[in-house]
Amino acid sequence: MQRASRLKRELQMLSTEPPPGITCWQTEERIDDLRAQIVGGTGTPYEGGLFSLEIKVPERYPFEPPKIRFLTPIYHPNIDNSGRICHDALKLPPKGAWKPSLNISTVLTSIQLLMAEPNPDDPLMADTSSEFKYNKQLFMQTAKKWTEEHAVQKNTGVTESNKENTLDQKASSRKREALHTQQEEEEPTKKNCV
Repeated sequence: MQRASRLKRELQMLSTEPPPGITCWQTEERIDDLRAQIVGGTGTPYEGGLFSLEIKVPERYPFEPPKIRFLTPIYHPNIDNSGRICHDALKLPPKGAWKPSLNISTVLTSIQLLMAEPNPDDPLMADTSSEFKYNKQLFMQTAKKWTEEHAVQKNTGVTESNKENTLDQKASSRKREALHTQQEEEEPTKKNCV
């Protein structure tokens, strides 16, 4: 019950006041299965890319962190080939820094920051980490190449997975707008606070 009401508030906040370069929505009718997209930061090898992520919200949320992984391949020392992310905010203490006061918006923002500033001292991909440390030019070239191949939306034809993401996002947007309109009609003076 707590998870549902908390997620409802968070999703409303993410749709009305999303962090810069980040979008997040629920898939179908399942509130525990979310998708997000992060725009690659300016001045990073991910610039111009649109990276899709999957967010699974556990039953014990917010006392347990969400499980987040990249669906778009990304060349990064802290993200493996399966899209898993090595980040403190995604783990419970003592090894991690997750706490119930964090939310999906802050975690996505910290992942966006991790994309811009990798942490080679706590790598998930040892080879990529040593390349980042000792041959940064090669790392930048490879990361840029991966971004162009996997994350840049081409005008000539859309890949099937991106087409699905776009359709999912459009359907979710319509559902969100309908829900938002319905809520406004039902309770016009009540405001949600986080």
